[in-house]
Amino acid sequence: MPRVEFDSTKKPLDDLLKRARDGQIQLPDFQRGWVWDDEGLRSLLASISRSFPVGAVMTLQTGGDVRFKPRAIEGAPEASQQTSPESLLLDGQQRITSLYQTTMRKDVVDTINSKKQKIKRFYYIDMEMALRDESDRFDAIIGLPESKIETKNFGKDVIRDLSSETSEFQQMMFPTNSIFDWNHWQTGFVAHWKYDGDKTQFWFRFLNEVLTAFHQYQMPVIELGRRTSREAVCLVFEKVNTGGKKLDAFELLTAIYAGEEEGFHLRDEWSVILQGLRASIALKDHPLTRVEPTEFFQALSLLYTRDRRASHIAEHRTGDAPAISCTRETLLNVPLWAYKKYSSKLEEGFRKAGKFLFSQNIYWFRDVPYKSQIVPLAAILAELGDKWEHDPVRKKLSNWYWCGVFGELYGGAIETRFAKDLSDVLSWIDGGNEPTTVRDAGFRAERLNTMTSRLSAAYKGIHALLMNEGARDFRSGQPFIHTTYFDEAVDIHHIFPRAWCQKEGIKREAFDSIVNKTPLSYRTNRVIGGDAPSRYLARLPEKGGAADTDIDSYLASHLIDPALLRQDSFDEFFARRREALLLLIEKATGKPAYREALPEEPLEEPLEEIIPYEDDEEEDTEF
Repeated sequence: MPRVEFDSTKKPLDDLLKRARDGQIQLPDFQRGWVWDDEGLRSLLASISRSFPVGAVMTLQTGGDVRFKPRAIEGAPEASQQTSPESLLLDGQQRITSLYQTTMRKDVVDTINSKKQKIKRFYYIDMEMALRDESDRFDAIIGLPESKIETKNFGKDVIRDLSSETSEFQQMMFPTNSIFDWNHWQTGFVAHWKYDGDKTQFWFRFLNEVLTAFHQYQMPVIELGRRTSREAVCLVFEKVNTGGKKLDAFELLTAIYAGEEEGFHLRDEWSVILQGLRASIALKDHPLTRVEPTEFFQALSLLYTRDRRASHIAEHRTGDAPAISCTRETLLNVPLWAYKKYSSKLEEGFRKAGKFLFSQNIYWFRDVPYKSQIVPLAAILAELGDKWEHDPVRKKLSNWYWCGVFGELYGGAIETRFAKDLSDVLSWIDGGNEPTTVRDAGFRAERLNTMTSRLSAAYKGIHALLMNEGARDFRSGQPFIHTTYFDEAVDIHHIFPRAWCQKEGIKREAFDSIVNKTPLSYRTNRVIGGDAPSRYLARLPEKGGAADTDIDSYLASHLIDPALLRQDSFDEFFARRREALLLLIEKATGKPAYREALPEEPLEEPLEEIIPYEDDEEEDTEF
């Protein structure tokens, strides 16, 4: 269970900024860079000057189990990089860095403008405007370029020149980087005005009403104790940092590993692995191009914990054997040595997973029924080695895979299933019992009637099975192998066009079902248009050059009765193809479908097909 130890208090702003400057507070390596823009900086300064709340910061005490590689906040002195921090700043980096840059650091601030262009700014408080009751404090915060000279008309006309301290005194513009060190500036200011009583009084009013707000400002701080667990750090960070970057296990591991071994950069390691996976199959946007680092570590965690469990049992240790697991808590406790031991083996497992999907006619990342199922698949293939090429093994893998798809078993919290899959499938291949996923799988005939969304795993599964069974394009007769899949822009399209069905009064739940859809090329779909099947089938010979008998064989490869299509008999077509698709699913899963009638389930919301089309007066393209 996640373990949290924390304290909530308030600390002086200047103390927090000084500790950040001196390296006593640093950032964990997973934190993104400082990114606040000019307007945000001015707004933050204005809010502090009014003593407005700007949110809490969260720190983590160092010296516990969570050891992140630290780095100083941006702009901190070089000496602070060599200091061992007392705390790490988990939330509030942008505010603390912004305030440090603008109020303590004497150098120019690198920021961006509203157009996201990089700019350099020094910031000032217009003292007179800041003390006007009717003015907006934001307007009193002024940013000037590095030269401290503001111009217009391409530099021809000078609006404001603060390039000397004397000009700051004269124009009564206080530099924000002197807010916590104002004595020197005050001495120069009153001397410049020859100790004039009114100007001296003006200064003290500015000091009391504006600068004192910075010195007295108390920042709320949530401090996590050093006993806080890794998973708790991840969970707490996500709760309090909803407006920033989402922290995942990979980001935490990046910082943890960097803290364990000097010079080890997990992000660079992952970049090399991902490039290798993308190069393993020469297809743009194939499923491996979308593998996430956290998914890779889930699979790696499965291998690590499986071996740990096996060692416990083999050595007859006392107590319960550790479980095979890939929960986030388990991931965060995968040691660096385990990553080094299993990463190459697992990388090969993912390559084989890509080849397996390829063998099932799943070429495109959008066509993967369950992206999550690739995790146990890769772990299983990593353990099998070359054994996966044996035909009986491949058949069992295929059976397990399609049971998961048509049983629709990978749509929720599935870490427990991943763990069962790894042990169950490997045992099954070696002669053991059926895996839990195979036993749990069941497909109801009624499900075909409601399967209308391209986002549905089973919907994508039928698309792949039809191509795997040898479906050929209506017009060209080409099989849907990878060379034609992308060249011909193959996608799932209606058999009885939507426009025709609507005109004939056919219910949407029928004509939008997967039963009335099949893989077709973009060009063939253009020929089909919105006409009745009898009409577009009559056009196909002149468009593709095939005889009617050939076209009938192409239709049959999609489990379509050609005679019913040529007769525009939608109801009979639907009933016969529905049964044919059920038989196809039964073949893939090795299990009979449930054909008994059940209460109606809600129809899925369909995903509209986007079909690129150039206007053609002869053909009515379906949208």
